[in-house]
Amino acid sequence: MTQSMWAYRVTVARLPGMDLTGFKVEATDGSIGKVDKHSDEVGAAYLVVDTGPWIFGKEVLIPAGTVSGIDVDDKKIYVDRTKEQIKNAPEFDKDKHLGDSGYHESLGSYYGPSEH
Repeated sequence: MTQSMWAYRVTVARLPGMDLTGFKVEATDGSIGKVDKHSDEVGAAYLVVDTGPWIFGKEVLIPAGTVSGIDVDDKKIYVDRTKEQIKNAPEFDKDKHLGDSGYHESLGSYYGPSEH
C-alpha cells in the first residue's frame, strides 16, 4: 500500500489539531526554515515553510507525507528530503493551491514517494 503524500505517516507522533506554526523545519542535511501555516485536512495535509533568508524569502509547500518526525519539546519538524530537493521545489502559489487540484498532483509527483 502506498503512503499518501498528503497525509502524515502513522509513525509520526502527532496530536490531531496540534498547532505547528513557528516550528523549525529540518531537512536531512540541515535547517530550511519555519512553518508559516499548515493543514490537517484529510488527504490534503501539508506544511507551508517560510525559508527566510535561506532561499530569499521563498515559501514552499511540503506534503505531510514527507514528515519523518516531530519533536514537540524542541519545536522541530523533520522531513526526509534534502535542502536541495526543497530548494528546487515549485514555489508555493496560494491561488493555485486553493483552486487547482493539478497543483497538488504536480507537487506530489515532485516529492515522490517517501524515501523511508
